[in-house]
Amino acid sequence: MSSRPLFLYALCGSQRQASASRRLLEALRLACPEGITIEICDLIAGLPIFSPDDEGERTPPVVAKFAGKIGEADGLIVSSPEYAHGIPGGFKNALDWLVSRDEVPFKPLMFAHASHRGDLVLEQLADVLQTMSLRIVSDAFLRLPIAGKGDEAQAAILSQARESGLLQTSLSRFAEAICTEA
Repeated sequence: MSSRPLFLYALCGSQRQASASRRLLEALRLACPEGITIEICDLIAGLPIFSPDDEGERTPPVVAKFAGKIGEADGLIVSSPEYAHGIPGGFKNALDWLVSRDEVPFKPLMFAHASHRGDLVLEQLADVLQTMSLRIVSDAFLRLPIAGKGDEAQAAILSQARESGLLQTSLSRFAEAICTEA
């Protein structure tokens, strides 16, 4: 692994604070092996609707801050539910703001999926993110089906995944892929 700490920026497709996707990202943040830190993005809900007219010198400050965090990150973690067989609108809007920017090409990306279903959103996200030239690290893919379960059941599943090393293993695989490419 790298001699310097890795900074991972986590993007949640759901903007609900109590979403299963967000809980999975929080569990990953708490399970970070030494040398890795995760920050969960809290800017997506505040992004204005994307318009190419507002790029360049007219880029809104919140978009510049969002893109800056993406640029600082050694890798991205994406966790998103499937809404009506697709990518949640607010999350797609956030991705649209990044399409023509320099922060994302070849940035490593890991999926953390909180459902036993929702493969359509994974396929659509993979297509969009690969089009944006992000590098999806499939060896780090994490699926932990907590969506649709009550708070206690979610907490128990997340605790078991942490104790078994499942969360750390996915993060370690992701870190290894980042460091191998660096």
